Amino acid sequence: MKLVTYSNRENWAGWSFIAPAMVLVGLFMVYPILWSAWMSFQTGKGMMTKFGGTDNIVRLTQDPIFQRALGNTLLFLVIQVPIMIVLALLFAVALNNPRLRGRAILRTAIFLPCVTSLVAYSVLFKSMFALDGVVNNTLIFLNIVDEPIGWMFDPFWAKVLIIMAITWRWVGYNMVFYLAALQNIDPSIYEAAKVDGVPAYARFWRITVPMLKPVILFTTVLSTIGTLQLFDEVNTITASAGVGGQPADATLTLSLYIYNLTFRFMPSFGYAATVSWVIVILVGILSWLQFRVARER
Repeated sequence: MKLVTYSNRENWAGWSFIAPAMVLVGLFMVYPILWSAWMSFQTGKGMMTKFGGTDNIVRLTQDPIFQRALGNTLLFLVIQVPIMIVLALLFAVALNNPRLRGRAILRTAIFLPCVTSLVAYSVLFKSMFALDGVVNNTLIFLNIVDEPIGWMFDPFWAKVLIIMAITWRWVGYNMVFYLAALQNIDPSIYEAAKVDGVPAYARFWRITVPMLKPVILFTTVLSTIGTLQLFDEVNTITASAGVGGQPADATLTLSLYIYNLTFRFMPSFGYAATVSWVIVILVGILSWLQFRVARER
């Protein structure tokens, strides 16, 4: 077998082609990461900062707002991600049925929310779930509730509203991955199972789910990362008096807290960078655990 060798001139030509991309990656990705790591050790307000060592880490352990934001973020993660993954999988299985009429329209309808403008759908949700909105009026008309629910003012219902909004927006996105994977499964496998008398629920658990395991892992990791970085919905839907995360910081997340530390409160860039690295560490740990669990199973 003849080895292919390249001259120095050809090597330099190759490097010159990728050099602009490498410069941009270094400038807009590597440098900000390194700078935020350095800033996480800085203390002070605004541009008046100094090296504080582990002062910001100590501050994290004593900051009740950070602890509330961390708890809210983990709560959204634990509740919303499983609901979204299960719904996306069920929708994909149902819409993969070739005998279902109008599959294309249904797929488009479920996928459409994830390409909808964030501002548009936030305004829609705020209007629908207002005290005099269509949701409360419908619940009262059906005698399910006696008085309007304060979806954006009650801490419990504010969390429920955010979970519903995220689920509505991103179920279709995950469903597309499952549909693509389902269409790559050989139909003869299901036909053989039917001949052997395997019921539909058993075919789902014993054939569909195991064969979709890599895609389920992929969507779970993506959803975990997205939920840990949750910002837009809580900042727009549950904003109250110009401060997102209301009422009583019930929907405050880590990303929104970073935003508040940087732009809404007296700027504390060092502490905000420290909080951002908490998200990085959580993403790394949870992604590693998910890959580990999937590998063992």
